[in-house]
Amino acid sequence: MFKVLRGWVQRYFSDEEAVVLAVLLVLAFTAVLTLGGMLAPVLAGMVLAYLMQGLVVALERLRVPAAAAVGLVFALFMGLLLVFLVVVLPLLWHQLITLFNELPGMLAKWQSLLLLLPERYPHLVSDEQVLQAIEVARSEIGKFGQLALTFSLSSLPLLVNIMIYLVLVPILVFFFLKDRSLIGRWARGYLPRERALITRVAEEMNRQIANYIRGKVIEIFICGGVTYIAFVTMGLNYAALLALLVGVSVVVPYVGAVVVTVPVLLIALFQWGWSDQFIYLMAVYGIIQTLDGNVLVPLLFSEAVSLHPVAIICAVLLFGGLWGFWGVFFAIPLATLFKAVLDAWPREQQAVAPLL
Repeated sequence: MFKVLRGWVQRYFSDEEAVVLAVLLVLAFTAVLTLGGMLAPVLAGMVLAYLMQGLVVALERLRVPAAAAVGLVFALFMGLLLVFLVVVLPLLWHQLITLFNELPGMLAKWQSLLLLLPERYPHLVSDEQVLQAIEVARSEIGKFGQLALTFSLSSLPLLVNIMIYLVLVPILVFFFLKDRSLIGRWARGYLPRERALITRVAEEMNRQIANYIRGKVIEIFICGGVTYIAFVTMGLNYAALLALLVGVSVVVPYVGAVVVTVPVLLIALFQWGWSDQFIYLMAVYGIIQTLDGNVLVPLLFSEAVSLHPVAIICAVLLFGGLWGFWGVFFAIPLATLFKAVLDAWPREQQAVAPLL
């Protein structure tokens, strides 16, 4: 047993760079696991800086001075943040409060619709099954109400955290953009001189994460914007809130689209019932989801390393369980990074004995 283990270690860890890379990866994962909650503003600032780095580089290629490029991009970021806080956020909050107030009426209407099912389909649905479904729905609505009450009672610490984010994150974004070269030189100063493997993996990680973040944010805005226009045009209630859910759902591959369909379907059913308008809306929503999965995603992520759907789902479950939202958001680039490390990892070639 010890001989096999020693041979495995000699094969995969005989290179000094491999050992250094393994230590760096373990330290990075340990830091995020143990300090991720405290460093959440830093992570948010890094994500936003990654998102805007492409604009800074594009302006610099147009011979715009580096300081002016950073200033223009940061001013654009602050303008978009101000628009979100002044225009979008109050609209979302108003629709959320209205939806919460109308939940009891929605539940009563859904209950009346469910009670009609045993009459129309007596061989498929019984009265007992419908009553059990209604009780489960009431229980979930009650839990949601308790959660809302708890949220309102503990809203002061949350508001303090939001204010901290609104102050710290823009500052961090500015310095990540302004001093990116200085931060890079500082980090490289602690690495060994011979770091070809580390450089190769770092470049792959930088390319994958940057492309993924920019592509995913573009996908969120496009899906959310197109969905909002479609819902407003067709007269669906809570169009902004549902469009936000649809946009955010693209962060979770496969599962997000299925989960967000439930509130869209229920609200449309409550508003129009089993009418032609309901069918038209669900058809338009299905077209949007189909175009997103078959046209938009291949265009935005054409340069990304392809991963099997099973690997993507496993990565979402694993990293989401470890790091919550950020783990879900970075599941695909982290899985791609893991694959890149395995492909670039140095190993000794074992001699293969002839079959004959």
